[in-house]
Amino acid sequence: MYKNILVPIAADHDPNTGTVLNVARALAADGAKITTLTVVEQMPGYVQSQMPEGQMQKMQEEVEAALKAELGGVADVTPVVVAGHSARTILDYAGEKGIDCIVMASHRPEFSDYFLGSTAARVVRHAQCSVHVLR
Repeated sequence: MYKNILVPIAADHDPNTGTVLNVARALAADGAKITTLTVVEQMPGYVQSQMPEGQMQKMQEEVEAALKAELGGVADVTPVVVAGHSARTILDYAGEKGIDCIVMASHRPEFSDYFLGSTAARVVRHAQCSVHVLR
């Protein structure tokens, strides 16, 4: 059983979120902490410089509000939204917060994924903790 579980959720909110959270709960030890993490893709500086002041913060707040609404106010899950590159940010967050298990959904791979790799594939290859991927 795990004590500190991370559940990455895509910004477009995968329809399997409830299933992934149920698996995380099943893997959790008594008193475990479950954190959902949504990563808002970081825009290049030259794009950000053309955006109105505070636009990235506003977008991040909107994504966080949508995530909280999707979770429906469950008390056993802490929602977090950060900006960055999806796979790298998930891995960095897991390392910084002492995550001992990542539970995430993955789409069925398409042809392009065999060359580029999905976020889940990158997390599986580079994580320093257990990773459970649901299909």
